[in-house]
Amino acid sequence: QVQLVESGGGLVQPGGSLRVSCAPSRSMFGFNTMGWYRQAPGKQRELVATITISGKTMYADSVKGRFTISRDTAKNTVNLQMNSLKPEDTADYYCNAYDGVTDYWGQGTQVTVSS
Repeated sequence: QVQLVESGGGLVQPGGSLRVSCAPSRSMFGFNTMGWYRQAPGKQRELVATITISGKTMYADSVKGRFTISRDTAKNTVNLQMNSLKPEDTADYYCNAYDGVTDYWGQGTQVTVSS
C-alpha cells in the first residue's frame, strides 16, 4: 500500500512564505503524476499544482506566479513552495499521486494564513 507523508504546514502571516513536502513510500518515478490539492472549510477539494513524471507542471490560476511545485530526487520528495500567501490560501493541503490506475492521498497538512 502506498503512503504519502506530508510535512511543513503551519501558521504564516499574509505575504509570507511556506513550503510543504510530500514523501511517497516508493519512488516518485513510479507515478504518472504527483501534486497538491487543497480543501478550505466548507469548500470542495481543488487542484493546486501537479508535476508529471516528465517534469511538466500545471498550476491553478489562483496560485500561478506565487506557488512552485518541484521534485527533490535525492530525497524522493515533491515540494510546494508557497510565496506571497493570502488568507484565502488557508486550507488543508493534500498530496496526491496517480500511477495510472489508482489515486493515492496523504492525510493532509494544515496551512493557515492569518495576521
